[in-house]
Amino acid sequence: MAGENVHRLELEGRQVILVGTAHVSQKSVEEVKAIIEEERPDTVCVELCQTRYDNIAEADRWHNTDIIKIIKEGKALILLISLIMSSYQKRLAKQFGIQPGQEMLQAIQSARETGANLCLVDRDIQTTMIRLWRSFGFWGKMKLFYQLVLSLLWDEEITEEELEKMKSQDMLTAALNELSEAFPEFKRVIIDERDQYIAEKIRTAPGQKVVAVLGAGHIAGIKRELLREHDLESLAAVPPGSKTAQVIGWSIPLLLLAVIISTFSVDRDLGLQQLWSWVLWCGSLSALGALAAWAHPLSIVTAFLVAPITALNPVLAAGWFAGLTEALVKKPNVKDFQNLSEDLHSLKGFWRNKVTHILLVVALCNLGCSIGTFVAGADILGKFISIFR
Repeated sequence: MAGENVHRLELEGRQVILVGTAHVSQKSVEEVKAIIEEERPDTVCVELCQTRYDNIAEADRWHNTDIIKIIKEGKALILLISLIMSSYQKRLAKQFGIQPGQEMLQAIQSARETGANLCLVDRDIQTTMIRLWRSFGFWGKMKLFYQLVLSLLWDEEITEEELEKMKSQDMLTAALNELSEAFPEFKRVIIDERDQYIAEKIRTAPGQKVVAVLGAGHIAGIKRELLREHDLESLAAVPPGSKTAQVIGWSIPLLLLAVIISTFSVDRDLGLQQLWSWVLWCGSLSALGALAAWAHPLSIVTAFLVAPITALNPVLAAGWFAGLTEALVKKPNVKDFQNLSEDLHSLKGFWRNKVTHILLVVALCNLGCSIGTFVAGADILGKFISIFR
């Protein structure tokens, strides 16, 4: 079977067949089934990691998610961004009446029916998200989060003909190039690094004939990367946090404390004004973030009380405490996890569902506290400078 979405390569005496798909296209599902049944490969590679495979294969896996554990591990914002990114695909899938990733499910089923080995070739989604998040500075993170939240407001429908055109290399490349202008780190981590990882997994997959079912946006990069060897260990590693960011994170609160102490030694009343400025700005803006997320009053109070303290300690975050309070007061039930896929379709759903609602409380509290830190810091320094005038 041949087509513009099927690419045949000879690699070290082996045959590799790359099948480019649109992740929400019924035509892609049918194409994947036909190719595997016709080619009967030794191995079928799918663009999934173990986590995503489990999410697709086990529909009730979300029911066992421990939201409190996620918050304690500091992964709430990463999970929220991952859910927002998946919501666009889910809305497209809903429009065309199929489940997102159905072509991957079809590849898995066809591999079993033909007796082929199944190989999961994508990098772990958590690793990818952490590498992406740590590649951004503070303002880059805020810009990315803002753009992703705006994407929730998207409600434009596209035709299936336009969807099939999305599998065109030229259109996808143009879209990625446009995206990389605003977020070069996004393309490097989400596309380029994964192209290298997936290519190496395909290159080392067993068998003389391999069929790889991939998103069309990866085809061009993987065809190029298959000609090279890549270090999977380094590509799968979770990089440590930036030392520069850690130094800055500790230096700012220590500097502000030193300024307040110095001011107290000269002018006690002015020192008290600085201290209150820190408490009120950090606490109020963090509480405002909780209020914007429609948090429970206890969560709002918690955000106000802990923000002035956590802002002085980079390893803590006000949103974690507010989110934990929200999770204890409004603990998600099985129904919330069951409705998660449906609620991802809209901004209203994100606020309504207890799972994403808690994640929003964490994110918006942290955002408010960060802004409060900058505002309070500027006010404290301004009062300190006024002493010498």
